[in-house]
Amino acid sequence: MLLLAASLWFAHPTPLDMPRAEAYLVKEDGVQRLEDRFNTLDLWTSRAVLGRWEDDDGRAFLLAKLDVLAPKFSETTETRTTYTASAATIDAKEDLDLRDWAITLLSPVEKAAEPALPRQPVRGLRETLYFQGTNTSAIVCAFLPEKAAAWYLAVWELVAGDDFDYSKEVFENEFLGEWEAIVAAELPSERAAADGGKPARRRGRKAAAPDEKALLRADAHHSVTNYASWHVTDADEFTILDHLPTAGGTFMTALTNDLKRMRAAYAATVPSPLDGSNVLCVARIFADRNEYLDAVGDDMQWSAAYWSPSRRELVAYLPPDGGGELLKTIRHEAFHQYLSYAASMIAASPWFNEGYAQYFEEGPEGPAFVDPADLGPLADRLPELMMMDYAQFYDGTDEARRLKYRLALTIVYFLEKGAPEIRFQPFKDLKRDYLDALLRTRDMREATRAAFARPDRLKLFVNEWKKFWKNR
Repeated sequence: MLLLAASLWFAHPTPLDMPRAEAYLVKEDGVQRLEDRFNTLDLWTSRAVLGRWEDDDGRAFLLAKLDVLAPKFSETTETRTTYTASAATIDAKEDLDLRDWAITLLSPVEKAAEPALPRQPVRGLRETLYFQGTNTSAIVCAFLPEKAAAWYLAVWELVAGDDFDYSKEVFENEFLGEWEAIVAAELPSERAAADGGKPARRRGRKAAAPDEKALLRADAHHSVTNYASWHVTDADEFTILDHLPTAGGTFMTALTNDLKRMRAAYAATVPSPLDGSNVLCVARIFADRNEYLDAVGDDMQWSAAYWSPSRRELVAYLPPDGGGELLKTIRHEAFHQYLSYAASMIAASPWFNEGYAQYFEEGPEGPAFVDPADLGPLADRLPELMMMDYAQFYDGTDEARRLKYRLALTIVYFLEKGAPEIRFQPFKDLKRDYLDALLRTRDMREATRAAFARPDRLKLFVNEWKKFWKNR
């Protein structure tokens, strides 16, 4: 069995999950904006956990800091701002019941009512307590360093065949015994705290709270801050987290430049009715496909990149053949991300969402060419396509899905390249009308109906679409 030092610090870092969000549409002084409210247990966990690591044999190691009160109810939601402003601290000497509740939430095994002591006192630690009880599948240890103002929790999940007593001895020698050195070398977020840094603020004290955008950026940073092999790139409108080697620098330069110009193109082409000043694009780029698949779960095994509305992040990986195709994929997914925020996380129709996502794959000006062959006979299918939800849009054979994607692209290509040339521009406000109706009705089909509610607007649209592609 590998020693803990090897299985932890030379194992695979696992980025922390971003909190799950619920979207609310808020209107103040005539201005509409998206307000994200997050599962409070997710908010607490994503900040309390300092890192997770896993070795090749499946042993998992978690390290957390127990300085902020954990929520009692898992279903409550708050904005990041209100949660941060009201978060109460755990006093390391007095609030032992609050410490124990936090351990209960993070422990993978039932927490023992009476903790056990180490074999002998550990140098540099005021207290060390084991909470796994008689369970031998995991070591659950809370410890209080001499210079720290908060308890820490280490959880080492073992695998079948590991000798528990030997593992515990290794844990005490290789981790607890080297805690100060590990902090100094490996945990940038904890270096100041280990030297007696200031604890979190008590509930009720007034302080200028950062806005939602700043707090989202901070949570994104925290998800990888203790992993030396992960890197962070910030711009005003996005944060990119990447696990690429040094050789990935060229791709990251291309990606950051591309994201900046693409987000400007999205906003110019499909303007949002909302105030987007708190919007931040978070992208996470894994080193390879295996790492990506481990992170995204079973439902996304077919994908190369995806936008996660609930976690509010775009996830991708760098393929072996380089970043050319990946840039196209990220442009596609980044439009989904943009539109989700632009529509207050209300799902837009696939003809609009997938159509524009494809449109932007080649860059901010859209594709230079779309093959018009055989499009004419498909005009009668446009009304049906534009009323589809995602289950209907994705249903059918691969060939049927490709046709739907192609028709969606031709619709938005016509809106951008053909509709502005039509006399009196009857479709000039179609995109605005669609998004306004989507926010009002919260229904993709009703939004399409409302956008084409003027007499004969849909019939005229189909006729002009058919004429445009006939003349290409």
